[in-house]
Amino acid sequence: MGMLLESLRKLQKIEQDIAHVRSRIRVRNNAVNVQKRKIEQLVQDRDSLSEQSLERRKLADSLELDLKDRDKQVVSFRAGLNAARSNKEYAAILTQINTLKADSAKIEDRTLGVIQEIETLKKQADELDEHIAGENKRLDEVNAQSEKELTKLNGMLDGLSENRKEAAAGIPAASLSVFERISANYEGEAMAQVEIHGRKEPYTYVCGGCFMGLTPEHANALSLRDEIRTCDNCGRILYIDPHAQ
Repeated sequence: MGMLLESLRKLQKIEQDIAHVRSRIRVRNNAVNVQKRKIEQLVQDRDSLSEQSLERRKLADSLELDLKDRDKQVVSFRAGLNAARSNKEYAAILTQINTLKADSAKIEDRTLGVIQEIETLKKQADELDEHIAGENKRLDEVNAQSEKELTKLNGMLDGLSENRKEAAAGIPAASLSVFERISANYEGEAMAQVEIHGRKEPYTYVCGGCFMGLTPEHANALSLRDEIRTCDNCGRILYIDPHAQ
């Protein structure tokens, strides 16, 4: 393997390390974001419970006002009993009183049910508050751990970036441009080894990047010349590893 392809291979190794470190940074940042989204969902659930509780409270207040109005009507009708002029009138007023009492009993039961719903919602909200507090504590831990890890990873990334500059300095601009374009498409995997299959000629050749077949022309040219040749299928820069032959 000539100096150009060997230099590109060294550069690719650095690109792969950079891609790996960047992936670790994304994972670490994502861990924080996942925890934040988890807390946001819990807070939304807690707010929903609060809204439900408020609506239940309004309903309970409305039912209690209705009860008070009916109690006033009962008092008024009772006063009318004494003023009844006939048994028929007395019975009619009494029927109205009994109807109001029956309706009030139903409203009281409904009010009690609503109050119990409010208590259940409050209990669920309290449990969510405890859960949110625990997850916020967990977020602090994840943030601290991530900050420490990100400091380390960013330091590694800075060092690799310097190494990349040094490795790229000796590569011709045209070749470097081709490498960088392909590297951007494959997250640092710009090159692929030519895999040689068979115990004797005629050998078969396969691109180690996309595993598609290659013509013998690629292998022959790479054996003779130190130049950039790309896979006809995936476009990666091909090379032959002398230690694998």
